[in-house]
Amino acid sequence: MGGSIKVMAFIGAVATAASLGEMTSMYPTAGGQYHFVAKLAPKKWQYILSWLTGWIGTFGWVAFTASAPFLAATMVQGLITLNSESYVFQRWHGTMIYWALLLGSGVMNVWGTRLMALIEDASLIIHIVAFIVVFVVMWVCAPVRHSASFVFTLFQNNSGWSSDGVSWSIGMLSSCYVLAGYDGAIHLCEEMLNPAVSVPWCMLGSLVINGVMGFAFLLAILFCMGDMATALNSTTGFPIIEIFNSVTGSPAAATAMTCTLIVIASLATIPLMASTARMLWCLARDKAFPLSNLLSRVSKKDRVPIWSVVTVFVFLFILGFVNIGSTTAFNAILSLAVFGLHVSYMLPVIFMFWRRLCTPEILTYGPWKLGGFGVPVNIISLVYLGFTCIFMLFPSYQPVTPVNMNYASLIFGVVLIFSMVYWFWKGRKVYEGPVMDGSVH
Repeated sequence: MGGSIKVMAFIGAVATAASLGEMTSMYPTAGGQYHFVAKLAPKKWQYILSWLTGWIGTFGWVAFTASAPFLAATMVQGLITLNSESYVFQRWHGTMIYWALLLGSGVMNVWGTRLMALIEDASLIIHIVAFIVVFVVMWVCAPVRHSASFVFTLFQNNSGWSSDGVSWSIGMLSSCYVLAGYDGAIHLCEEMLNPAVSVPWCMLGSLVINGVMGFAFLLAILFCMGDMATALNSTTGFPIIEIFNSVTGSPAAATAMTCTLIVIASLATIPLMASTARMLWCLARDKAFPLSNLLSRVSKKDRVPIWSVVTVFVFLFILGFVNIGSTTAFNAILSLAVFGLHVSYMLPVIFMFWRRLCTPEILTYGPWKLGGFGVPVNIISLVYLGFTCIFMLFPSYQPVTPVNMNYASLIFGVVLIFSMVYWFWKGRKVYEGPVMDGSVH
């Protein structure tokens, strides 16, 4: 059943990327979704709705950025557990590693921007090579393989939820997560050549490449995973580490395979922080965030929004405390990331769909457009996003306790309340919608 979840998430993500791509071609600005809402929403509501979209999208990106170093840090802990019987697992250990990775990423974003292209190229090469190596090892070394019926028809509900449908829906989180974040290209579009065409193709290309690779990797895991109960109850905290160990029969080999995932996640933290800082910089440029004059500054030497990078680092640092108090902190961060991003995707798609049906004469399309496919593509996108936004905030397990609670809803609620308080206090007086000029590199 994991394959069916992946396919549905892929179709929904492609429809959403295509919808956003069309809007990017119309309005190629770094603000992305909240700029689209400002252009497409009813005039009476365009300021407040674009304001909310900007805040929601930015904090969705903060959580999305946090997920990569969090995954890398806790996987390091998992490998220590695998290789050392004397190690006593403590959640704060993972948080300390997480903070170290953030510090390295922050340093690179402030003083190492000239190496950014090299890091991104290296990440791509490692990503593809690691996929090929791990995929081949899984198929060649697996001592046993499950049947096709096990992979495509077996469904097990281990969540504690009485409804298999709810359990299946909550299980979409991991698939939605790996197929989110493609709007990062939008937030860098003011630094790209011909973004009206290149950004839509970048978003769709990233989904197709990673979607195909992800589905192939999922099939390899399901066919070769060995005993499911052993993987789910792994002392490492990660079933994938236990699966690698089971497939190879060697902790050393399992460690090497897992390290490829850790390296990729660690390197991904650097460009993720860059995209998030640009999103915050764009909000500050539009006076939609506290200390806007400071956060909108760009260094003259490297053209880097240093204070935005520092602020994003602080937000990410604070998110690390979630891991100390919760056993399901990673799920909470993933939920917050997917929910925040999907809400920020859904709002502009809603208004694009409305304009397409009710006032098509005001739409001035860019060179990249959906044409006659626009309505069905928007509908598929909205159904997918509406569905995921409901279930991303559900607790992953029952019964719910303070330790395994999904705190994404609490964090999101705090952000939403703060944004509205700031709106009525100051924002509505200074926010005049998105600025359409200016650039950062």
